Amino acid sequence: MNYLLGTDIGTSGTKTILMDVEGNLIAQDLQEYDVLTPKPLWAEQWPDVWLQAAKASIKNTVRKSRIPPEHIRGIAISGLYGGSGIPLDENMEPVRPCMIWMDRRAEKEAQWVLDHIGEDKLRRITHNGADPYYGFTKMLWMKNNEPDHWNKTKLFLPPNDYVIYKLTGEVAIDYSSAGNIGGIFDMNTRTWSSEMMEAMGIPRSMMPDRLVESTDVVGGLTKEAAAELGLAPGMPVVASGIDCGAANIGLGVFESGVYAAAIGTSMCAALISDKPVKGKDLIAWPYLYDAKRLSYYFAGGATAGAIVKWFRQTMCQFELEAEQTGGKKAYDVLNEQAAAIKAGSEGLIVLPYFMGERSPIWDSDAKGTIVGLSLAHTKAHIYRAFMEAVAYSLRDAMEATAEDLGEYILLAGGVTKSRLWRQIFADVTGYPIVCPVHDVEANMGDVMLAGIGTGLLTYEDVKKWQVLDEKIMPDPHNHDQYNEYYQVYKSVYNNLKLDMKALTRLA
Repeated sequence: MNYLLGTDIGTSGTKTILMDVEGNLIAQDLQEYDVLTPKPLWAEQWPDVWLQAAKASIKNTVRKSRIPPEHIRGIAISGLYGGSGIPLDENMEPVRPCMIWMDRRAEKEAQWVLDHIGEDKLRRITHNGADPYYGFTKMLWMKNNEPDHWNKTKLFLPPNDYVIYKLTGEVAIDYSSAGNIGGIFDMNTRTWSSEMMEAMGIPRSMMPDRLVESTDVVGGLTKEAAAELGLAPGMPVVASGIDCGAANIGLGVFESGVYAAAIGTSMCAALISDKPVKGKDLIAWPYLYDAKRLSYYFAGGATAGAIVKWFRQTMCQFELEAEQTGGKKAYDVLNEQAAAIKAGSEGLIVLPYFMGERSPIWDSDAKGTIVGLSLAHTKAHIYRAFMEAVAYSLRDAMEATAEDLGEYILLAGGVTKSRLWRQIFADVTGYPIVCPVHDVEANMGDVMLAGIGTGLLTYEDVKKWQVLDEKIMPDPHNHDQYNEYYQVYKSVYNNLKLDMKALTRLA
């Protein structure tokens, strides 16, 4: 029997799984870490944290599996959107921490691009706008604010491509990671835009020359890397790409016209399409399968599962202590309590903008907000309102897409572990929700891409792997209730926008 590995370098942890070529999960390992936030709305990470976590998760997975190295035939490595990418010097050593997708420091640079290049031209070439979310604005921030670091930088590499380089010695960038940098990537020709790079003063030499499909083999494991990981030298390493796209691959999405939401720390809700999507203020990049033809058009929350984790960590010490002494998991206790609360949390609205917000509102000053509190509300009410906030955010993303989204929504990620949360998503959006049976998120897609890239599997093979759970149907009464709450959710943000900007200024 042959086996394949899939590694996903996430925002808050790196996970590796090992599967056989029939789609059976054999072993897995997760390594967790935190994001560095040295200032409000800044978010970055030293790449060695990602590298060591990837190595540890791969090594531990191989060890747990007890599969002989010669039977493990390939690996694909996906990763979080690394924003600017890791700035590397002439010796391929990091110059500074990598500014990731969540970082919002480049407001002035985004405005400069709009003022000097113009949004129409930018969208015509790149299919994207200008916002601190995009990597090219973070590069400009570094150029303007850290000239010493800028002058030392010879190359930018995304997190997954950096780890692949460290394991193989080969430098490449997958199309999805290149496109998600925005601003300097031509979505029409699927190449770097010399015109935009010249206009922004970003040298072409700072971008990798080798652009690869997510099913391409970038290189083989070096002898040193193989020895460290417990794998065979020369084992193929396949590119993969942005993790939310890998999650869609794991859901079995290989065709145009499917709407799927990958919801973990953040949310990416996307329509896969072979033609331009007319939705407003979406993010666009080449998809992880057939990248020259298919594109990934998405909106999504900068903080989704992250706000629920924040609530648990800051407001639920009693539940956490009980969990640590052998009791129920804190999340399970909170879910049970929230299930007893009616739709709408008895008059609570939460805005999930804990790190500003990207598409569709594009507002770095947006704040996390709880509206409607009274002395009658409990912790369970607030927790449910946090869950509902993420569902409202998904509905906002769906409406921004402005396309036919099909008969149901595919939903993947940590949120699918909660039956209650699945139902809330169905009730808020009015769409049936379908989730995968196996909760392996982007890793499943990585294994599929590794199989296709090494020739061990075909598209038809991996299509059979994904077993989808039963549809969660919307409750008509709850949907009617949520329609009214959703309108309040929208108006609360619009009414507080100026106050949020004032709070940013005061902070």
